[in-house]
Amino acid sequence: MPYRRLPNTDAARLRALKTVLDSNEIYTVRNRFIDWQTINRAQPAYDRLLTATEQYRLSYAAQMRGTGKSDKLQRNAQMYVSHFLQVLLMAVERGEIKKSALKLYGLDEDTTTLPNMKNIGGLLKWGTMAVEGEKTRVKQGGRPIYNPTIGMVSTHLDIFRDCYEQQKRLQERTALAAENLKKIRPEVDNVLCELWNQIEQHYKDEPADERLEKCRKLGVVYYYRKNEKEELLKKAVKE
Repeated sequence: MPYRRLPNTDAARLRALKTVLDSNEIYTVRNRFIDWQTINRAQPAYDRLLTATEQYRLSYAAQMRGTGKSDKLQRNAQMYVSHFLQVLLMAVERGEIKKSALKLYGLDEDTTTLPNMKNIGGLLKWGTMAVEGEKTRVKQGGRPIYNPTIGMVSTHLDIFRDCYEQQKRLQERTALAAENLKKIRPEVDNVLCELWNQIEQHYKDEPADERLEKCRKLGVVYYYRKNEKEELLKKAVKE
């Protein structure tokens, strides 16, 4: 015999609830076999789940749209910051800028290679230090670096930072929507279990095939075990 199993996706939960709620059989006074308490729980459960899944879908879609934009802006900012620091290090190597000035940028005096800016944290850290260090050095009378200018570096860094902060907010919103869904599912599953129990109880005296068919029409989901599937296929081939 096939076994009953509750849905494991939100779309399947919604389908199962809607199938029952859209059936006129459960609302007739004379033949009603599902109690009103359960019906009255089913509709709000469906509405809450539908709203929560839509909120999650919209939040996730917005997050995904922002991901490509954020990645591009990160590459641009990383390029400007690294190019600026390369020019700085070359100026120090040529003796145009004193080694001691590297401390203003958070770098050791003997630094000859770029710091790690492959991740977002590194980029924001060293980008900010590059901007602040250049401003301080120029205020102290140093000649500004022009290719690229610190203004260009700061602009691209700020654009990326703003986008990154917005992306974080979108991720937080998506995580909140996912957590809300997680809280709703147990109640929905509980309602479905009650509905299915009452449906199966109503048809319990029917012949097996008819009982399964009538229960399926009201949204109850059944699965066949592997050996049962094979037997059904063999039977179908013979027929």
